[in-house]
Order: sequence, then structure tokens, then C-alpha cells
Amino acid sequence: MSLLIAGIILFFGMHVVPMLPAVRSGLSERLGENAYKGLFALVSAVGLGLLIYGYGAARADGPPLVYDPPIWLHHVTMLLMVPVFIFLVAAYVPSKIKRALKHPMLVAVKLWALSHLLTNGDLASVLLFGSFFLWAVADRISVKKRGPGAGQGPAVGEPGKYSDVIVILIGLALYGLFVWKLHVLLIGVPVG
Repeated sequence: MSLLIAGIILFFGMHVVPMLPAVRSGLSERLGENAYKGLFALVSAVGLGLLIYGYGAARADGPPLVYDPPIWLHHVTMLLMVPVFIFLVAAYVPSKIKRALKHPMLVAVKLWALSHLLTNGDLASVLLFGSFFLWAVADRISVKKRGPGAGQGPAVGEPGKYSDVIVILIGLALYGLFVWKLHVLLIGVPVG
């Protein structure tokens, strides 16, 4: 459990820095923009690695159960995960979906974390998915306070006539792949 907690602290600690413009600009000025980005990527990668390994180890040890979700919530999770993949694609493709959501990646992370909290009541899962949920909520509040264009990544062009259809089809295809094989291959746990 300590590796999971260390991973959460490193990963989200680094991801809090952009929420604090004075801290971020101070680091960027002191280190240089490229060095700051390199440090951000390195610390985030180490944190993510610890988070993933620590979560797997904690689950293998059988962490204590915080709550015991009813089995029918698995179906709710499956349903909630459909828009997650669509929103993830929308984060990278100019579309009306992206324009409407403003920050589709944060919406996807919140929905992903919430849906997994519905079906995973062990302590390791509550720490992992709860951390992602709280970070996404805090980041969305932070982005709103920082003003228009903050946290949206590079500017993208205007949506095409079929952009939303393409976003939805790619999202549904990714969802289907995850349900079919990718969740087991990447996460090690079958869906449902």
C-alpha cells in the first residue's frame, strides 16, 4: 500500500503544480521551460509507475474492504464508460463535443473514476480512483479560475462536418476493444 500512496503523492503532487500559476512560472523561470517540462514528465512517469505497481501489489495483498458494492453497479459502470472513451477522443479532435465540454479529458477522468468507485470498494481502489476524481474536480475548478483557454492544450482547428460522428465512432470502437480484450491485456482484470 505504501508504493501506491507514494505514487499518488508523486503523480498528483506534480499535477497540482500547473494549478498554481506562480509556482509553475517560478519553476519554469528557474529551470527553463524545457527542463521544467522534462522534470514534470519524469516525476509524473515515476509517480505513475509507482501508482500502477503499488495498486497491483495492494490488490494482490487483499486490501481491506471499505464498502461492498452491489453487483448491479457493474452494469452502471459499463454504461458510464461509453461516454468516457468518446470524451477522451474529443479531447484531441476538433468537434462540437469538445467545444461543448470545454475540457473533455477532465470530464472523462471524472466519469471514469466515479464509475470505477461504484464497483470497487477495496481501500486500494478507493485511494486510486478517489485521487483521480478529486484531482480532476480540483483541476477543473483551477482551469476555470485561470481563464479562457487554460488547460486546453494546443489550439485546434474548427470542427469539420463529420467531426462529431468520427469522435463518437472512434470512442465506441475503443470502448468495444477495451471490453473485448484491452482491459484484460492492459489492466489484468476482466471487465464485469
